[in-house]
Amino acid sequence: MATEAKYSIIREVGRGSYGVVYEAIVNQTRSKVAVKRMHCNVPENVELALQEFWALQSIQRQHENVIQLEECILQNGQVFQPISHCYRKSDSHLLLIETCLKGRRCMDPKSACFLWFVMEFCDGGNMNEYLLSRSPDAQLNNSFMRQLSSAVAFLHRNQIVHRDLKSDNILISHRRGSPIVKVADFGLSKVCQGKGNVNQHRFSSACGSNFYMAPEVWEGHYTAKADIFALGIIFWAMVERITFRDGDTQKELLGTYICQGKELVPLGEALLENPNMKLQIPLKNKKSMPDDLCKLLHDMLAFNPKERLDAFQLEVRIRQISY
Repeated sequence: MATEAKYSIIREVGRGSYGVVYEAIVNQTRSKVAVKRMHCNVPENVELALQEFWALQSIQRQHENVIQLEECILQNGQVFQPISHCYRKSDSHLLLIETCLKGRRCMDPKSACFLWFVMEFCDGGNMNEYLLSRSPDAQLNNSFMRQLSSAVAFLHRNQIVHRDLKSDNILISHRRGSPIVKVADFGLSKVCQGKGNVNQHRFSSACGSNFYMAPEVWEGHYTAKADIFALGIIFWAMVERITFRDGDTQKELLGTYICQGKELVPLGEALLENPNMKLQIPLKNKKSMPDDLCKLLHDMLAFNPKERLDAFQLEVRIRQISY
């Protein structure tokens, strides 16, 4: 990227086990972008990078609450090549899959191989940091719930299951003074084949973040409704400001759980152990949420996926609550 001088990196803004995110500027326009670099040196990383590419490419610039992909660039050594929009016909893209999925570096074993995702820049950080830095606000919570419900319904309508929804993977952007949520980080997502109901597709690889995983994900047999369970965890934690401390990063994160002695057990895991467990919603103050929101959360967090709302039902219900 630097050789073409199209973008200039300003600073690192985030780092995870699968990639690094930078704030950058487009040199020609001076506008800000976010640039995510994923190292394609092992098959697992390549798979994550390609999943993100396929998901974002298929829905480019279609929903204001889903992060927008500007372009994706393949770096091989010092050579940077934008991946064609017709990626299925791209020789470089096919070579990336063929070589990296076999466990080798691309083209030259001594060369660095990366995928760079250039995306819209979100100035408000992630939703977790944004909410925890502010006093509770019912109007803001309601807005975020509506936006997220709309985003997930849009993804499911387009056959995309996110599989890693959590407050850290939701970004905040400001437009006209109002915060706009952006669902991001599609590395674990799946683009389902066919045009049928997304809820008919079955998944077997358990993935995601423990505190947001539905009971059936722990078992390894689940559908797109696992995304709704994760949203239920987020909504409940957001309204009541329920947090836990992540054992790896020591960050305070929004999320609900079950206390077993001094141990915090993810809600999905606890429900799997005791499917008849009654959820105490609200957990803190009965005045913190109206009855129809309590009922909505129960319907989002149902142990049985068949009894759980799907994304399209949620999109309707969320606009009817009195909260």
